[in-house]
Amino acid sequence: MITSPLGAYRPGHTLLHRLPAGPKIGLLAAYGIATVVARGPWSAVGFLAFSLLLVAWVRLPLRRVLRSLRPLLLVIVLVTAFQVWQRGWPTAIHVIGDLLALVIAALVFTGTTRIDAMLDAISRGLGPFRRFGVNPEKVALAFSLMIRAIPGILEIAHETRAAAKARGLERNPRALLVPMAIRTVAQAYETGAALHARGIGDD
Repeated sequence: MITSPLGAYRPGHTLLHRLPAGPKIGLLAAYGIATVVARGPWSAVGFLAFSLLLVAWVRLPLRRVLRSLRPLLLVIVLVTAFQVWQRGWPTAIHVIGDLLALVIAALVFTGTTRIDAMLDAISRGLGPFRRFGVNPEKVALAFSLMIRAIPGILEIAHETRAAAKARGLERNPRALLVPMAIRTVAQAYETGAALHARGIGDD
């Protein structure tokens, strides 16, 4: 099974489950700012430990969280190697620790927030920007499409890799990237055609 890196909502009765989506988005943003402002490896370790405590508090399955982090494994390895090479281990721990802390916090957010509540909060939050030409409903729709597209793209990547492996081409970048790009663009085109058929975006 392909797991989205954004996680999935799990019903619960904790304070985070009951907290409205808008304040939770604000708290997540403040948490992100705090990780940027705080410096040093120990602060990153502290943020990561706090995010893991949130996972335990809201009772998200640890196995699901680890599966959701799997797509980031290559990025983590590359960023760690680069930071160790350029700036040493303390900076590498700081960067990777903050990254993991934020991703896990985002998983806690999506795991305790219904998609419709999240989209309603985004739409309400952007309401004051209507006077500047922003359409909150369209922004919420774009956000919704992005969330729903990610599992599909991961599934395409998984199927493309399996097909290349069956042909003995799993080490050939062209055999992996070209079919994936074509299928991803085709999926986006089909989504756009479906929206156009419903009259969305004609204006």
